[in-house]
Amino acid sequence: MADTAKSKPAATKKSAQKSAKPRPEVRFRMRIRSADAVALGPGKVALLEAVREYGSISAAARSLDMSYRRAWLLIDELNRSLKSPATHSEQGGQSGGGCTLTPVGETIIRLYRDVEEEAQRSCAKQIAELTRLIRS
Repeated sequence: MADTAKSKPAATKKSAQKSAKPRPEVRFRMRIRSADAVALGPGKVALLEAVREYGSISAAARSLDMSYRRAWLLIDELNRSLKSPATHSEQGGQSGGGCTLTPVGETIIRLYRDVEEEAQRSCAKQIAELTRLIRS
């Protein structure tokens, strides 16, 4: 009987998972283009956040399942698009080098995330109407 009691909650849990409908996910993906390049977008902001967390481009790239070369190119393109760089890198050596955000980099993250939050709040009614049209 003890085995039956143990298996019953598991079965109830399973049926509850099956009956729960996944909710549509809404994401804003703002990009700022400069000439032919994306000067700023969601990938570069995520990379800046990872650099802030891990202190290096290589560790940030690993955390995002991205090659070091791709991450370095994105950081380079971002910094070339800005009036002042978003990151400061130090060469390797005994201490291993690293990469930190400049005040511009911190400002970019804050402003970008603020825009996302404000857009979500401002469009909540329309988002709710749109998501009601999605089959779940």
